[in-house]
Amino acid sequence: MLDPSLTKVSLKSLLAQPMTQDPYYETMYILRPDIPEEEVESHVTKYRDMLVEAGADVLDNQMRGKRRLAYPIAKHKEGIYVQLSHNGDGQHVGVLEKAMRLSEDVIRYLTVKQEGPLPAPRVVPGTEAPQQREAESQPASAESPS
Repeated sequence: MLDPSLTKVSLKSLLAQPMTQDPYYETMYILRPDIPEEEVESHVTKYRDMLVEAGADVLDNQMRGKRRLAYPIAKHKEGIYVQLSHNGDGQHVGVLEKAMRLSEDVIRYLTVKQEGPLPAPRVVPGTEAPQQREAESQPASAESPS
């Protein structure tokens, strides 16, 4: 039989323990404003594929658009912002940042480790599962009155 004093848990001890959730990484990078839209898409795809090859899971990828910079960076007053959320063991961050450092199109980047719940995956139109698209496109069968 268990000792009753061992099974007691105080509320204070539960609140003192931090919530354990997996950390994930967010990388925000700024591309030169003068590159064409197709090249921007190729950069986004290149960095996403680079993370997947390094063994990371890409959680979210958001284009934030062209914005004015707070101060000039490499004589640019605007930049194209991209946010990339990813999950992995941490080794993939060095690979990603080295590629960004060597690229002339990336004028600034920053990766931060986030604690807390993982971001909810965003559904981009056209990327849903094929069965879900088929189910949405088929009209509901209307019952005829008898």
